[in-house]
Amino acid sequence: MRKAIAFLTPFGGATVPSPGALNWFPLVGGAIGLAVGAVWWLAMRAWPRPAAAAVALAADVAFTGYLHLDGLADAADGLLPPLPRERRLEVMADPAVGAFGVVTVVVVLALRFGALASTAASPLALGALWCASRTAMSVVPRWGRYARPGGIATVFLDDNPRAAAVPAVVGVGLAFALAIAGRGAHGAAAVAAGVAGFAAVVALAQRRIGGFTGDVLGAAGVVGETVGLLTLAARW
Repeated sequence: MRKAIAFLTPFGGATVPSPGALNWFPLVGGAIGLAVGAVWWLAMRAWPRPAAAAVALAADVAFTGYLHLDGLADAADGLLPPLPRERRLEVMADPAVGAFGVVTVVVVLALRFGALASTAASPLALGALWCASRTAMSVVPRWGRYARPGGIATVFLDDNPRAAAVPAVVGVGLAFALAIAGRGAHGAAAVAAGVAGFAAVVALAQRRIGGFTGDVLGAAGVVGETVGLLTLAARW
C-alpha cells in the first residue's frame, strides 16, 4: 500500500513501484477522494460555493502532486493534434507543454470548478469517483497494450491479467457503495459516467498510438472524474 501512496500522492516517501502496488490503487484513490471531499465540505461552511470549489480543486492538486494533470497535458499534446503515431509518442515524452496541453488543462479545470460550484459538497461522492478512476488505472496496465517500452509505467506491467480481478471487483464495489451512500442513484450514475469517460480516453489512445502510456492513464483518470462531477452536478 505504501508504494501506491508514494506513487499516487506526494506522501509515502521514496520507493520503487511494482505491479503489486496496483492492487491498492482503488483504496488509495478512494482515500484521496474522501480527503478532497472533506476539504470541500469544510470549505463550503466557511465560504460561498465558488470559493469552496476553488479550495477543493487546490486540495486535489496538493493531494495528487500535479501527477495526473501533468499526464493530461502531455496526453493532449500527443493525442489531439494531427501527427504521425511515432511523433505522438515523442511529443508526449517532451517535458514542454504545448498549446493543446495548456488549453485542455484549462478547460478541464474550468469544468471541474463549475461542477463543484454547482452542487452541494459530498465527500462520499468524491471518494466514489476518485476510487473508480484509480480502479480503472489498476486494470488497464494488466489488460491493455503498453505503447512506450521503457516508460515510467513499465514498472507496473504484469504478465498475469487475472491479478487485476480482485482489486477491480473491490474497487468497483467500493466506488458504487460510496456513490450510493452519498448521492443514491445520482451518485451511481456519476460513477458509471466517469468510467465511460475514462474508457473513451483509453480508446482514443489505442486508436492513435496503439495502446496506453502513463500519461494516458493520468489523463483518463482526470477526464473520468470530470465527467463524473458534471453528471453529479446535472439537474435531474
